[in-house]
Amino acid sequence: MNLIPAPLSLAEPAGAGHYELTADTALAGGPGTERVAAWLRAELGAATGLPLLPGAGGIGLRLDPSLAAEGYRLAVDADGVRLSGGTAAGLFWGAQTLRQLLGPEAYRRGGIKADGWSLPHVTIEDAPRFGWRGVLLDVARHFLPKADVLRYVDLLAAHKLNVLHLHLTDDQGWRVEIRRYPRLTEVGSWRERSMVGFRDAGRRDDRPHGGYYTQDDLREIVAYAAARHVTVVPEIDIPGHSQAAIAAYPELGNHDVVDTSALRTFTDWGVNPNVLNVEESTLRFYEHVLEEVLDLFPSTFVHLGGDECPKDQWRASAAAQARIKELGLADEDELQSWFLRHFDRWLAARGRRLIGWDEILEGGLAPGAAVSSWRGYEGGIAAARAGHDVVMCPEQHVYLDHRESGLDEEPIPVGYVRTLEDVYRYEPVPPELRQDAAAAGHVIGAQANLWTEFMDDARSVDYHAFPRLAAFAEVAWSELPREAGERDYAGFARRMTEEYARLDALGVEYRPAAGPHPWQQRPGVLGRPLEG
Repeated sequence: MNLIPAPLSLAEPAGAGHYELTADTALAGGPGTERVAAWLRAELGAATGLPLLPGAGGIGLRLDPSLAAEGYRLAVDADGVRLSGGTAAGLFWGAQTLRQLLGPEAYRRGGIKADGWSLPHVTIEDAPRFGWRGVLLDVARHFLPKADVLRYVDLLAAHKLNVLHLHLTDDQGWRVEIRRYPRLTEVGSWRERSMVGFRDAGRRDDRPHGGYYTQDDLREIVAYAAARHVTVVPEIDIPGHSQAAIAAYPELGNHDVVDTSALRTFTDWGVNPNVLNVEESTLRFYEHVLEEVLDLFPSTFVHLGGDECPKDQWRASAAAQARIKELGLADEDELQSWFLRHFDRWLAARGRRLIGWDEILEGGLAPGAAVSSWRGYEGGIAAARAGHDVVMCPEQHVYLDHRESGLDEEPIPVGYVRTLEDVYRYEPVPPELRQDAAAAGHVIGAQANLWTEFMDDARSVDYHAFPRLAAFAEVAWSELPREAGERDYAGFARRMTEEYARLDALGVEYRPAAGPHPWQQRPGVLGRPLEG
């Protein structure tokens, strides 16, 4: 039935049949289903024009604790529609399936269909493979206005993805209002210009870029996502990727090595040598920052980055070297581990958990920390074997800023070529862990990452994200077929025909299967490929 992601089981009766939705069709829910019923009534009502008023018969919703927490059961027959979920989350994912069964027109905001609405007779039982089905949205390199973030929450939810990892701070921009430290956004949220393409292309746009989310904006985003059973995980990147913060508050940098007062919000891409110092005052500063972050984001996990932190300034800093000696540390890698362990303990004392990029393994991993494995599988394998939870997001497979083909017409030929089929064949649990059930159990999920150095607006984010995000959604939700040992790409490609129509209805400016539209191309060589 062209469902994406594919459900665990789908059974159709011998005789084909449909249940017709009419102006008299009711939508009723039992206790705990009220918010899902309201969402379904609003979305289907906008598309169909049907009131779907409360009442007996028609579409019935209920919670069934015998189902998995995010699982659901959907049955459609001549008597009506019965949708059950293990929790409200499972019920919501079932409502998303129901919407898909109505066809692409159900994703439009106004009715255009003239021949009525119906659902096929079917019984579907379904539950997700992973609890963390994430997408990273980098709003630090290029700011994405609040309305676009809310739109992406809806796109994630439509594909049963349940974690939005917001990369809020980096060298190139600070995007979260911190009331105790207003210069973080007054200074750190703006840069003078941006690179266009890779550094050796030598291009700049000479156009100021910036923006940030107020605390009320972020509360709105978090609440909007929660209503759609999407958890927003904030990332405050430390101790590297911090030049925007240092530009705003120079005392945070290694001021005994460089003149931090001369630093500005970074205008280049790539790894930056300017990192935080390790003074007590800097620890206090970020504790104050995180106090406000925790007030905005109720997520269990808080991402603190920990990646790509050059140690050159610490090696040259008398203060950093004195700290290493004072703490009895072996080297700068252990100094970074100490820095992150401080915040791991700080978060744990407040009922939260630290998650960071796989570099946090260097120098020793904080006991309760989880790992986002991005440089391949290796970090995730090591972390899982050591008993740490892991989110698999290797750049070789699920960095969606990387190009989808080797065509010269691709907008910017960055990174590995990863086609729709490549993403579909990605397997989050590597062979090294499949024979070790305990370690494999620490792979709590998978994530696709949208880094926006080369995406300066929502249209370019659409182009890089879709249709590959649909393939990733199935990887994260649907079980790997046991008998075949691999996924059926030919069958997925057939189902994608209707997915493209759904994306059209949603207004997503995806990359066409045949290659980019002329307006999606960029003239000239703006970059260089990293891999043939």
